[in-house]
Amino acid sequence: MSSVIQVRGLTKKFGQQFTAVNDLSFSVHKGDVYGFLGQNGAGKSTTIRMLLSLIEPTAGDIEIFGLPLAANRSAIMQKVGAVIEKPAMYEYLTAYQNLKIFSALSGVSKTKTQLLQELDVVGLAARAQDNVGTFSQGMKQRLAIAMAMVNDPELILLDEPTNGLDPQGIADIRNLILHLSREQGKTVLVSSHLLSEIEQVATRLIIIDKGCKLVEGDSKELFDTSKTVVAIQTLDNKKAAELLLQSNWATQLLVNRSSDKEIFMQLDEKHLPSLHKSLVEMGIGVLSVKPMHSLEDYFLQITSTPKYV
Repeated sequence: MSSVIQVRGLTKKFGQQFTAVNDLSFSVHKGDVYGFLGQNGAGKSTTIRMLLSLIEPTAGDIEIFGLPLAANRSAIMQKVGAVIEKPAMYEYLTAYQNLKIFSALSGVSKTKTQLLQELDVVGLAARAQDNVGTFSQGMKQRLAIAMAMVNDPELILLDEPTNGLDPQGIADIRNLILHLSREQGKTVLVSSHLLSEIEQVATRLIIIDKGCKLVEGDSKELFDTSKTVVAIQTLDNKKAAELLLQSNWATQLLVNRSSDKEIFMQLDEKHLPSLHKSLVEMGIGVLSVKPMHSLEDYFLQITSTPKYV
């Protein structure tokens, strides 16, 4: 599968003390909704700014559409749309007027009908003639995405597009990302710390922490139910872990991830009833047995590894 973005050894240092991105490598394939995930301060926004050549890398290589970014910035950016930070708009003008001005500033010639169609794609056709100052933050985010789409880009970069939105606004952005991918065939890279949202849209993803890659891959493979992580709480976790180590479940016990608050195991989801039965038969006072399915659970699983003592 062809790569739209290919990053190798990307590093960004600010001064001598702080490394925001550290030897980062990843690839975004054509047609991906690529989740770019990490906690606040993990290096997501810095990486996106390097992809847009807004800041220069300290080291590493970036190729977009098979071309080195540094030598082909103008040609590449003509096929890229982006929304970063809080979108800047003229709040005393209408949504249509804002889109028209942005289109002209971008050197894109579009008719009124075409611009209204862009607003329809993001669900703002009915509010095209309303002043942006009357819009919710979610509506402004959708208008910003319409602006990013004026040049009909092949690649769209969205940096925390659901930040500060209410549940309905988050759902609207999620559905819009799915529409851009499935209906319009766009490749979308979306960064977020709202991991449960990315889980619902991403085909592939990367998780970074402190500027370094922790894991990258296909969403379905990363959340294979045959490798379900289960969090167990008992009346005496230390004793429960000792008994499990002496049982047939010993190989499924994740000793290095367990703590005095929870015991972690990895097993096929279909074996959960048998596990629960075994715990009871061993005389373990079980408080809860919780499969960890969400991306947030997965993120916490790989970014924190408390030792069992």
